[in-house]
Amino acid sequence: MEGSEEAEEELYEHYRLQADPGQEALRIDKFLMDRIPNTSRTKLQVAAGNGNIRVNGQKVKSNYKVKPGDDISIVLPYPQREIELIPEDIALEILYEDGHMVVLNKPSNMVVHPGYGNYTGTLVNALIHHFGQLPEAPGGIPHRPGLVHRLDKNTTGVMVIAKTEQAHSHLSLQFYERSIDRRYAAIAWGDIESDGTVTGHIGRSLKNRKVMSVFPEGEHGKHAITHYRVLERLGYVSLIECKLETGRTHQIRAHMKHIGHPLFNDPEYGGNAILKGTSFSKYRQFVLNNFELLPRQALHARSLELTHPHSGERMHFESPLPEDMEAVLERWRAYISSRSD
Repeated sequence: MEGSEEAEEELYEHYRLQADPGQEALRIDKFLMDRIPNTSRTKLQVAAGNGNIRVNGQKVKSNYKVKPGDDISIVLPYPQREIELIPEDIALEILYEDGHMVVLNKPSNMVVHPGYGNYTGTLVNALIHHFGQLPEAPGGIPHRPGLVHRLDKNTTGVMVIAKTEQAHSHLSLQFYERSIDRRYAAIAWGDIESDGTVTGHIGRSLKNRKVMSVFPEGEHGKHAITHYRVLERLGYVSLIECKLETGRTHQIRAHMKHIGHPLFNDPEYGGNAILKGTSFSKYRQFVLNNFELLPRQALHARSLELTHPHSGERMHFESPLPEDMEAVLERWRAYISSRSD
């Protein structure tokens, strides 16, 4: 067994195993039960039904009999952390909801999942309360939100959450196979000359474990690819669109810093300093005022396109730029306009 590979923003695990030469014929769900921690036969059967289990590259059902030398791969939703989840009545901006999934617009200053230092006030706390109020909650027991990806605390925008085991498994496979199209809007420091792609492994910084670093040679971290294109040039900053091919923690923030264009007012990646422009005190005050208007990294998950886990319909969801980013862009436009007059 090669072990698991898990992205830290995309919440799934990928396992790859090889059956021994002397392997007896055994149902694949039983075979995997003995080899994968923190799973159940039901989860494995749901995964098989969605096509998440493959043998020698072919999708198989849960009753498939494992043969000697079989090459087996499986994608499973990341196991939920055992933590008491408290329902909290926090307003949610829901873009779409049915019995299988919910798509919402996450605000800034909201952690997605309870954890160290953030046990209340999270998106999951809000969802548990919301699901508990729905008529389809069986026996009054709320659905447990199925996270398949997450956004940083101060990143805004579109997120999808599964409401059933089947949807959780199906969406996890879409993230793994990169069939979900995610596009972000960001304000980055610098006049970015042209569209491009950043390729570089991302992993915990060897100097500061709270931030991520890019390792171009791939000696640390995990493979990561970000495509970006310039939407608007505003002198000392640029409005860009980023398309993710992989989903690593802080991927856009780390990749843009790596190429010399940190996101505007990103404190962890050096974007909260005046990196471009003049030394005039008037300009300095202008930038500091913008930092106050946008007290976070300028990053917004603008759109999400996926296949509905039950109907198979291709669906597109979009969220307009939040007010704080729009306000800062308007100020930069006015500044550049007055400078060129």
